[in-house]
Amino acid sequence: MAQDINWFPGHMRKALNETKENLKLVDLVFETCDARIPFSSRNPELDAIIGDKPRIVLLNKADLADPVKTERWIAYFKEQGVYSVALEANRKKGIDKLISLSNTICADMLNKAREKGREGKTIKVMVVGVPNTGKSTLINALCGKKAAVTGNKPGVTRQPKWIRTSAGLDLMDMPGVLWPKIATKRSQLVLTATGAVKAEVTDSTEVAYGAINLLCSLYPDLMSERYKVEIFEGQDEYDRFLEMAKKRGCIMSGGRIDEERFSNLMLDDLRSGRIGRITLEAADKPVED
Repeated sequence: MAQDINWFPGHMRKALNETKENLKLVDLVFETCDARIPFSSRNPELDAIIGDKPRIVLLNKADLADPVKTERWIAYFKEQGVYSVALEANRKKGIDKLISLSNTICADMLNKAREKGREGKTIKVMVVGVPNTGKSTLINALCGKKAAVTGNKPGVTRQPKWIRTSAGLDLMDMPGVLWPKIATKRSQLVLTATGAVKAEVTDSTEVAYGAINLLCSLYPDLMSERYKVEIFEGQDEYDRFLEMAKKRGCIMSGGRIDEERFSNLMLDDLRSGRIGRITLEAADKPVED
């Protein structure tokens, strides 16, 4: 991307400070990330704040991600000594596994509570993650009802609050936060393309153009099928972009291509999964410039 994308309004710094202050109140941390971008959708500042506190990394939106690559990410986290679970929170898939793993991690604490006669002791969990990784959808799935505000726009949740579930978990919902400077151009691209950064602070055409080039290199068959164009090595990328727009009917008077309209359509395709199940980062090479 030509320009650095940094979306870090004041409430995000406040939220990071509150996360640090409230960490002592919880037994466990659920850290949501987007299964399509498991590296870029994890906030390094949260990693530093959480430290040695037990946590589970939740690869949410797994229904939109490449299942083979998701398994590789699960294996990668295991090698790093980090608990992880693939989730489809919107369908409540993986929730039972998450609850079981939480009880396993906190078994000693729960057993000690029972020995002291404290039956029904709950696990206090802080739910953190970058915007638009499905924290609120996860909380609603755990509660079995609409307990948290949800939405496709990042930054919906603002104030931390406790939410009790029937699964023996008390959840502290923290606002979704990015960090002051997103390290690489590639991370900036995939975060904006998948919707973690507000559309208002990005150029949709630039983001779509970059996302198309990335997807054509990773999933040429899916892109060719979706946009009805031939994809081959050495192809002029801009000509390919225009041809895709033409095939989607994004044509203005005089035969001019409506690049902005096509860009918005393409990004909606990507975010909704209409292109197919895709993962934009590889576990064997999670850091890329």
